[in-house]
Amino acid sequence: MCAGGRGKDGAPIITFPEYSGFGDLLDEDFQNVVTYLTSIPSLDAASIGFVIIIDRRRDKWSSVKASLTRIAGAFPGNLQLVLVLRPSRFFQRAVADIGIKLHRDDFKMKVPIVMLNSLSDLHGYVDKGQLTCELGGNLEYCHSQWIHHRTAIENFAVTVKTTAQMLQMFGTDLAETELPNDVQYTKDLLTTHTEKHDKLKDELKLAMQQGTTLLGCIKEQAAKSENHKLNPDEMENQTTVERLLAQLDETENAFQQFWSKHHLKLEQCLQLRHFEHDFREVKVSLDSLMDTLTSLSDIGDCVTRVEMLLNDLNTLEEKESLEKAQLHALHGDQLIQSNHYAVDSIRPKCVELRRICDDFTNEVLTVTVGTTSPMHLLINSLIESWCESGVYLLASQAVDKCQSQDGAEAALQDIEKFLETAKENQLSDLKTIHNQYELVLNAEVKVCTVEMFEKRQVSLKKLSAKQTRPVQPVAPRPESSPNRPAPSKTPRTTGPAPGKHIMNELIETERLYVEELQSIMEGYAAELDNTELSPLIPTALENKKDVLFGNLPEIYEFHNRTFFKELENCMERPELVGTCFLKRKEELQIYEKYCQNKPRSEALWRQCGDSLFFQECQKKLDHKLSLDAYLLKPVQRITKYQLMLKEMLKCSKNQEGIAELEEALATMLDIIKSVNDSMHQIAITGFEGNLSELGKLLMQGSFNVWTDHKKGHSKVKDLARFKPMQRHLFLYNKMLLFCKKREETTDEKPSPSYSFKHSLKMSAVGITENVKGDIKKFEVWYNGREEVYIIQAPSMDVKNMWVSEIRKVLTGQLEACRGIQCVGVLSRHIQTTLSLIQVRERCSGLAAHKISHCVRY
Repeated sequence: MCAGGRGKDGAPIITFPEYSGFGDLLDEDFQNVVTYLTSIPSLDAASIGFVIIIDRRRDKWSSVKASLTRIAGAFPGNLQLVLVLRPSRFFQRAVADIGIKLHRDDFKMKVPIVMLNSLSDLHGYVDKGQLTCELGGNLEYCHSQWIHHRTAIENFAVTVKTTAQMLQMFGTDLAETELPNDVQYTKDLLTTHTEKHDKLKDELKLAMQQGTTLLGCIKEQAAKSENHKLNPDEMENQTTVERLLAQLDETENAFQQFWSKHHLKLEQCLQLRHFEHDFREVKVSLDSLMDTLTSLSDIGDCVTRVEMLLNDLNTLEEKESLEKAQLHALHGDQLIQSNHYAVDSIRPKCVELRRICDDFTNEVLTVTVGTTSPMHLLINSLIESWCESGVYLLASQAVDKCQSQDGAEAALQDIEKFLETAKENQLSDLKTIHNQYELVLNAEVKVCTVEMFEKRQVSLKKLSAKQTRPVQPVAPRPESSPNRPAPSKTPRTTGPAPGKHIMNELIETERLYVEELQSIMEGYAAELDNTELSPLIPTALENKKDVLFGNLPEIYEFHNRTFFKELENCMERPELVGTCFLKRKEELQIYEKYCQNKPRSEALWRQCGDSLFFQECQKKLDHKLSLDAYLLKPVQRITKYQLMLKEMLKCSKNQEGIAELEEALATMLDIIKSVNDSMHQIAITGFEGNLSELGKLLMQGSFNVWTDHKKGHSKVKDLARFKPMQRHLFLYNKMLLFCKKREETTDEKPSPSYSFKHSLKMSAVGITENVKGDIKKFEVWYNGREEVYIIQAPSMDVKNMWVSEIRKVLTGQLEACRGIQCVGVLSRHIQTTLSLIQVRERCSGLAAHKISHCVRY
């Protein structure tokens, strides 16, 4: 019986009450019961050790002996003390005293066995408040209620486990489901999955209600009276139910997030299938329209025939297919803007629809022009004849007669009469004719119909108007005259070749860079040793010159003595600049050390940057900017080189040195990457080893990571592959580190740090490049897939770079392990691994045998 009592140090108490049939219990049943009772207290309480009370006051010594023997042989927990209430009858008590002396060693117990004569003796070892009334205590205990609560808790635990397994199976089913290729199947699949989801939601709701009700029943015990408190076992029951409820809630949230993504993808799949179905229908309709349009190749030889053909064309243009095509293309644009997963499939179809519509419109115009050609010829003939008469009329009007008011009015009347004849020839609206038939009217007819008469009319109207005073013509200003020739521009002189120009810029900026470094070394670093300025030096800067300036002296010496001079030698031959960078790629690695020290330097500057010492140095140098701006120059310079090399490449197509230039650019980009990676590496915390012993840092970046381990305990809250961990990975030659990125704020400046979580030796790592369901995922597994890490990259490019780099590391290790010695080592490793597997199999069999008797919850 486990009533919830505790010993003086918190040890759980298990009581064996008087029971006449105790000796008839099977050993297996006894072991199962005891195993179950020891599994109820928390691990912390169980680690203290159990106190066993055996009540045999009304029994015989043989019963005491049998109880002790069973406990010694089958008790699975850690024992602290065994208390025996010996038989109360005189003879049996005497036998018990003798028996315990003779058989104490037979019980094989390493803990004290105390024989007690009465309940008062028992109370000397255990407080009355921790004992039930049968043992003279006042601990409230109802066995039927205890059984009811334990059964309910175990049932709820089974429900939580079963629910989680159902969600896991459903989630796996969803993840492995391939998207359908037609509308109806997609609808059916969406309906089926939604129904299963709703059913599982109901199961989750029922499970949550079950746990909430159970928790209320347990808490109801404490609410019976103000003085009543839950005993430790009841408190642990409450904690267990609360933990199961939390796991259930966490499981539900993780599953709901997964379902939301899956449901969205299914809905987008249905949208895509509808779009593809409608696209096929619209395209068939448009192709049919195009065929019909092509058949309208007849040329109208009369007005009636032309009108009929034009009517057919108008009917085609008014077909709904064109409007549907445009609307469908617009629908595709909306899907693309809504971040649809199948953008690469939708966009070409939108382009195709618009192209077909444009082709149809152009073809309609072509057919229209061809169909109405005879009409155009007739119109041209009429207009040309009429215009000839008009030109003759204009030419016959004497200019001198038109200068008077009367002459101008007469000429104007002649023109207006002639324009009236246009109505007789159905050419009254000359502008409309021009606009309607602009494609086919020749240039002379256009000028005649649109311009000549209008200009003459305007002139004559001005002349015929009565004027009160003469008009003085004003010559236009020379600079505003439209016919005035534009001022001649001085031709630009031809400058140096583009590559030479960039080379000059590179050398000049390098010269300035060296001068700036020199000013820092002489104007600031050297002044720290100036005794005259020592009173101005802040205490925070004492003995920290190397922290503030880092390895800047080394950088200055390299550029001043070596790199600047070599760049100057490339002045006349820019094609050698690539070789110059390649030759010094090892020395350029010094920037990595400088950038690694930069956070320490900036932190020190924030402490003492406003001191009088730095103000005095800046004043002497006549610098407009403070020292911290100049300390940033090396970081800016190392990133500037790759930009100039890119410009050199653009101007050096098919020229000598192009291969070296490309290699130099790749080298500089690699150096910048190494510098950037090293800045992240110095922020790693919690790693107990030496990072410098792991080899070169090859890659670093943030990923989503799922675990799928064969070994270890499976937890209900680990709903397989539903909820990823956010991890920042560092890949070295010898090890892969998993860290958690944390944003820290120091002096109001946020900076990331990486808390070490886990590591994998690259010698035991394997990789699977593709994971079903997501092209951006890959697997890294360890020790023959005992540990599997599913890693999701932010993009395909990032994934490909990581997979390639890991492959290089593994290939290098494989090549290094070739040879007879390595084969021998590998053989021994295989034999060791096989032995371990056999041991695990035997342990697994033993564990399975034990678990079959008692399952802990």
